[in-house]
Amino acid sequence: MANRLTRNTAVIGKIETTYGVDAVPTGGANALLISNQGINPLVANNVDRALIRPYLGRSEQITGTRYKEITFDVEAIGSGAAGTAPGWGPWLRGCGFAETVTASTRVDYLPISTAFESLTEYYYDDGVQHVLLGSRGALSFSAKVGELPKFSFRFQGIDGGDTAVANPAVTLSGFKTPPAIVDANAGDLTFGCTHSSSGAPALTGGTVFPSQGIEIDLGLALNFTALLGGETVDITDRQPVGKIVLDLTAAQEVTNMTAVRAATTQSLGFTYGTVAGLKVLLFMPSVQLTNPSKVDVNGKRMIGYDLNISPSSGNDELRLVLY
Repeated sequence: MANRLTRNTAVIGKIETTYGVDAVPTGGANALLISNQGINPLVANNVDRALIRPYLGRSEQITGTRYKEITFDVEAIGSGAAGTAPGWGPWLRGCGFAETVTASTRVDYLPISTAFESLTEYYYDDGVQHVLLGSRGALSFSAKVGELPKFSFRFQGIDGGDTAVANPAVTLSGFKTPPAIVDANAGDLTFGCTHSSSGAPALTGGTVFPSQGIEIDLGLALNFTALLGGETVDITDRQPVGKIVLDLTAAQEVTNMTAVRAATTQSLGFTYGTVAGLKVLLFMPSVQLTNPSKVDVNGKRMIGYDLNISPSSGNDELRLVLY
């Protein structure tokens, strides 16, 4: 009996210098702390031979174009030291974000539209190493009340093969424990606020509303393209959306309905964490409330909205700051 365990999984990855060329990540330097993992080790377009013979029966299929796909969640918390990039930084970069480090102060992540980076990823499944080359990903973020803040990643990569090999020893000491999203650890959602892109991170001004937290899907279009001599995984679009549920007075609900009808945009900010190096700030300069809904929470009337998240001046629709 093999007795392999699904929990005996490791993911390691490294930014590639040349697209699709193995960057050779190691467990000691490039491991990722994950949960809720999954893998499709061969997403293949099989080609049926469809042979005509003097008897009935199927023909074999030939494996055509193929790639690999992996999914996992990562706790969305900083490195523990302000101005030091977190261990999950390369994976955010692989989802079309630029990383800017301000020593001893902050680390900023902003979306980009060109020059996307890629990863080499090794996914170890209790004795089998699955290699993804030229890997890029799609991303969603959740910080809901009573839960842990997390990223949910979906990566596609060129099929780099599979090998029976022991899982590597991994170093995960750089990953810190996040706070739960509760009132003592997280601020209210702030509408109409401003945020400086330099100096000490802070939200300024605006109106705060009690909420159940926030969910965001970056809406990244992720596509594998098979070409002779040029297989790629490409990010071809970004259409961010989100969801919130607010605790509003009757007057505030009516005011928001006016904003929904007028397709008004406004900024939105959110922070969580109380310890330096483990604080997170999220700022969106242009958010539109849509699809209002009545929500019952333990008999309490609350109002839900979908969010359309758009850029203000380009590549700025969502800023994630660790400080």
